Amino acid sequence: MTRPPRDRTERPVKSTVRLGRAAKLSTAPKDTAAIIHGAVPPRDVLMNFIAENPDRASKREIAKAFGLKGEHRIELKALLRELEQDGYVEKKRNSLVRPGALPPVTVLDITTRDKDGELIGRPAEWPEDAGVAPAVSIRQSTVSKAKGKMPVGGLGDRVLAKIFPAKDRGGPAYTARIIKVLDRRRNNNAAMGVVRLLPDGVARIMPIDKRGEELQVETDGLADAKDGDLVEVEVARIGRFGLPRARVKAVVGSVASEKAISMIAIHAHGIPYIFPESVIREADAAGPATMDHREDWRSLPLITIDPADAKDHDDAVHAEPDPSPDNPDGVIVTVAIADVSWYVRPKSALDQEALKRGNSVYFPDRVVPMLPERISNELCSLKENVDRPALAVRMRFSKEGRKAGHTFHRIMMRSAAKLSYSQAQAAIDGNPDDKTGPLLEPVLKPLWNAYAVLTRGRDRRQPLELNMPERKIILNADGTVDRVFVPDRLDAHKLIEEMMIQANVAAAETLELKRQSLIYRVHDAPSLAKQETLREFLVTLDLSLVKGGSIRSNHFNGILSKAEGKPFATMVNEMVLRSQSQAVYSPENIGHFGLNLMKYAHFTSPIRRYADLIVHRALVSSLKLGDGGLTPAEEGVMNDIAAEISTFERRAMAAERDTVDRLIAHHLSGRVNEEFDGRVSGVTKAGLFVTLPTYGADGFVPISTLGRDYFIYDEAHQALSGEKTGLGYRLGDDVRVKLVEAVPLAGALRFEMVSEGRKMPTATRSFHKSGRRDRAGARKQPGTRPVRGKR
Repeated sequence: MTRPPRDRTERPVKSTVRLGRAAKLSTAPKDTAAIIHGAVPPRDVLMNFIAENPDRASKREIAKAFGLKGEHRIELKALLRELEQDGYVEKKRNSLVRPGALPPVTVLDITTRDKDGELIGRPAEWPEDAGVAPAVSIRQSTVSKAKGKMPVGGLGDRVLAKIFPAKDRGGPAYTARIIKVLDRRRNNNAAMGVVRLLPDGVARIMPIDKRGEELQVETDGLADAKDGDLVEVEVARIGRFGLPRARVKAVVGSVASEKAISMIAIHAHGIPYIFPESVIREADAAGPATMDHREDWRSLPLITIDPADAKDHDDAVHAEPDPSPDNPDGVIVTVAIADVSWYVRPKSALDQEALKRGNSVYFPDRVVPMLPERISNELCSLKENVDRPALAVRMRFSKEGRKAGHTFHRIMMRSAAKLSYSQAQAAIDGNPDDKTGPLLEPVLKPLWNAYAVLTRGRDRRQPLELNMPERKIILNADGTVDRVFVPDRLDAHKLIEEMMIQANVAAAETLELKRQSLIYRVHDAPSLAKQETLREFLVTLDLSLVKGGSIRSNHFNGILSKAEGKPFATMVNEMVLRSQSQAVYSPENIGHFGLNLMKYAHFTSPIRRYADLIVHRALVSSLKLGDGGLTPAEEGVMNDIAAEISTFERRAMAAERDTVDRLIAHHLSGRVNEEFDGRVSGVTKAGLFVTLPTYGADGFVPISTLGRDYFIYDEAHQALSGEKTGLGYRLGDDVRVKLVEAVPLAGALRFEMVSEGRKMPTATRSFHKSGRRDRAGARKQPGTRPVRGKR
């Protein structure tokens, strides 16, 4: 099983919560009832109302709450616009929120109790650079609902919860009501590590997390664990002196075994990887789909184009000239997707396990699939010359690339050929083989002609065009890294990607037209705070970003175009990427900023993503295409499903990233004290993050090792520079570093800087000369932070 083509304009990024000037506003509670009804409230009252009433924070609801009409409504809109431009509030879908606020439905980990014994949770996913995650007080209730009792959570549980701003200012900022318990297997005192037996008979548990600490285990607390075993432990005691003590709870397996590195991430992130017997039984009992409510398209030469090592094939494509005289030089593009909804029915064991996983997780050495192989690799794989059920969309495009219409069909198809990307590209480039030769004229050339048409439409639409090559890791038979490389980006890849995007758009448009509930793939515009950070950075390169709330993807493309070919091009791409919001799933549509699309839903990978399966079911039910459609029960919990699968997507991304870090750290662990070419990929007040482009690995250079100088952290310039010398390092700089430490189990690398710093921009140097500091080195001017280097 291989990863589906990713929309390159919605690359996953760590979201950053920036309070900025909003943090300076008074948050003292105000009595909004004391405000004159019908008059526009003061800014602080308005801010408190938004914070305390997230469900009533749209412009209309705010006006209604304060009894505003006519001219007062116009004043309110102007005031809200001013607050948004100043960064005091952010627009989320149709509502306004305080920066850093939790969404109304959030996945929480219940981590501890307060002094009164009440459960306290924190968001399951929280950006590393956003500070401490906010605490949430859990409301427990045993009051019966119409269909049973309210769900009850306990320590260590992961829950889906409804979030409310706390009324009591002395406690946590939020309270929550549990909607659903997602996982009861977590334990707040549990940790994972690898056993290391020492000669004196004492065992150590080596951490597998970059922030973890070493633990000590007495020999009677080892259970059956042996040296080199990956174990789950319970922290038994933390004293004032010495290492914390722990006891082994479970042995996961030896880290020397095959695929051990990815297994660490699977366990650390709580990813389900073993299918229950009930799920396997259901998958094994499934048989071929019938022709009920299906059209017979087996004569249409649909083909699959996938990576050479793909084990499943869930999308097939076909194109032809449009014969209609009303659409001269237009094309018809057909995209057929495996009909997973026929096999995975709502509330079945297969369905419940698929929702629990949310998506397939891709590691260099394995895939943790969302569905069993019997479904994903067999019955739903569009195999060559084999009858397979599918949902197909037939789309008509004008010669300018504008979509003239589309229709959905439930079909039985038979793939005419299974091709790899490189194989199809070679045929188009004039090097067909025995398989692609007969397909060149009737199948491949019409596909490439259609791709040229779609490209015209894409160029006019101008989605975000980031140039961030993705690296691929090739492993040896023993699971170690053989090489890391950047695969060629072929037109064959772009062809499939663009056709899938158009199919996703068609699915969203059809379901909206039918007024059918669905889960959108949404991507919000960058927050005003992130825009301002990027704007300040670009000024240092004599580049500018437009101001205002109407920013579009083509504004970023203009900056990327101006930076192309310049020494700072990579740096600009990275900063634009960091400014983007996180794409998520939502039943409320706010459009897709990166793709520059108003309606977008994931339809093309139901084998690998639960969101796509929901869209398939919605199409089946709304278009009356037979069995396997969306149920009223599912429609009632769309918010919950969207929140869960968004969290599971972030969980998968974190696990994949951690595994790559560990593999590369293991690969480089035998090369300590060697020098490498790198690039500064992150600047913080604690030091520099440096990426090794050859390996795609990140390491850290502590600021204390940079040199004998005070170093100033300049956020606007994304730089660290010496106060006395004016020499320093900036985001995107090419540098030479020495590897001084590699911790494979934690995926951590530590470097020392070999390259001498370069002269910093004039603006930064002028601050060094004019900025005044007190004895403690406190800053006297915003935007820079002094940090002491090695003395």
